[in-house]
Amino acid sequence: MSDLAFVTGGTGFVGANLVRLLLERGFRVRCLARPGSDRSNLKGLSADIIEGDLLDKSSLKRACADAHTVYHLAADYRIWVPNTDSMFETNVNGTVNVLRAAAEAGAKRIVYCSSVAAIRPPRDSAASTESDFYESDEDIVGFYKKTKWRAERAALSLAHEGLPIVIVNPAAPIGPRDIKPTPTGKIIVDFLNRKMPSYIDTGLNVVDVRDVANGHLLAAEKGKIGERYILGGENLTLKEILDTLAHLTGLKAPRFKTPYSIAWMIGAADSLRLSLFGGTPVAPLDAVRMARYRMFYNASKARRDLGFSSRPSREALAAAVNWFCSNGYAPRPPQFPRLPESDL
Repeated sequence: MSDLAFVTGGTGFVGANLVRLLLERGFRVRCLARPGSDRSNLKGLSADIIEGDLLDKSSLKRACADAHTVYHLAADYRIWVPNTDSMFETNVNGTVNVLRAAAEAGAKRIVYCSSVAAIRPPRDSAASTESDFYESDEDIVGFYKKTKWRAERAALSLAHEGLPIVIVNPAAPIGPRDIKPTPTGKIIVDFLNRKMPSYIDTGLNVVDVRDVANGHLLAAEKGKIGERYILGGENLTLKEILDTLAHLTGLKAPRFKTPYSIAWMIGAADSLRLSLFGGTPVAPLDAVRMARYRMFYNASKARRDLGFSSRPSREALAAAVNWFCSNGYAPRPPQFPRLPESDL
């Protein structure tokens, strides 16, 4: 056993930032990557790569060998998928495979990256905490959220059996290396490309991805087995997010608020198109139904018990804009300066 950390999802958004942080802290890092996957987020890093996937138990056994800490971040994160069985296999069964492989290899601490998607959203103006549980998946909107809830329940059950599992629940991370981009990142990209003529009345808890990465390390160091910790920043309405982007970039924020009924019809039409013809989701109905709730969360438990902290949302949004513009996702607004590499 050594200072080796094994990371699933290291090629992804949060995972790539976690890998960099681990390397900066002096850890040796091993990552799991599917054959042929995009590994640009790990370019130039000294992390070792094991080819495999979450359903290949032999590759997980090799990857977990001698790891002191295992961080499981890999997941199929899409609001709409043509094959829900595949998402279930990856997010639920794949999670169980990783957690069991890590325990069998003798890992001293296993950090499972769940999501606030597994936490019941607030029913009023308050913000949800770790004590807000769904009773069943019948109340959960969207298949992705259902799989994260089921995976988290499995992780909690395994922790109850004695596996050294700590759970973190990131809110809506933004910042560097959002290569896909994520649904939250796409809001920023669409704003920069002037593809957001209106907005809907919803809200998110926005947190810098680099702070989320640090929250994983804090969970490994200070988290209690079987506990979950929200890694969140500021609760903002979508209008507040767009107004901040407008102030940062000099671009105009959309002024028209789309009524929910119209958004619902657009979502229903997009979902029908996807079911009939496939293609790229634009505004699937599940996304519209999720947006009916303001996804506000309270990260005070992580701040109190782990020492977690998050930088201002304005700084996180600026970093996201800078990264997207520097990497060709959108033109750089004339008012927005190129930030130094140290700020990425």
